[in-house]
Amino acid sequence: MERLQKVIAQSGVASRRKAEELIRQGQVEVNDKIVTEMGVKVAKGDKIAVSGVPITQEENVYFMLYKPRGVISAVSDDKGRKVVTDFLPGVSERIYPVGRLDYDTTGLLLLTNDGDFANALTHPKHEVDKTYIAKVKGVPFPHDLKPLTKGVKIDGWKTAPAQYRIISTDNEKKTAIVELIIHEGRNHQVKKMLEAVGFPVTKLKRELYGNLDLVGLKPGQYRALSRKEISSLMELTK
Repeated sequence: MERLQKVIAQSGVASRRKAEELIRQGQVEVNDKIVTEMGVKVAKGDKIAVSGVPITQEENVYFMLYKPRGVISAVSDDKGRKVVTDFLPGVSERIYPVGRLDYDTTGLLLLTNDGDFANALTHPKHEVDKTYIAKVKGVPFPHDLKPLTKGVKIDGWKTAPAQYRIISTDNEKKTAIVELIIHEGRNHQVKKMLEAVGFPVTKLKRELYGNLDLVGLKPGQYRALSRKEISSLMELTK
């Protein structure tokens, strides 16, 4: 069972907020009866019409994409740049990315048409870990990165404590590879955190989302999540 306004929004007829307005205005029918109250839930077999026009309910779908560099984490772009949904041409459902990765960041990105699933994973209070691998300018020592474990101030707010690991260093090129695990997802957060402690990022990849990894995928490839993987991710939000 799904909330009526969510089903309307997923059908593409209107946003969830607009769907709620249409329900209050008596423009929505469920099984030939006008519905004006919020909180009504509908099943897959129920007949729904908005302003007299029947809508089709989509099945919830869940995908993992290995996002390449130079791609927007969106379903459209007014500048004509590639977007993540361009890499899932065989998917007919109205999917969208769960959170985002920067234009020049690669790695694991989830896409779905299930709003509750997306909201659960992206809400900071649920603390779902995301693991990033960053190439940085400079060669850090452990004490240089230790402030990350207590949180650092960026853009006037303090980040939640993070975990880090120095994977490798190149003293000749003055670069290093650093792993950073965070559960927040603010704009450019990993880049800003590492820059705040003196190590600007030159390359960034998200390797893990919760317990999901990119094994078996190349940049630009995607696959559906299994029921076990979906359940496992939802468990992490409880």
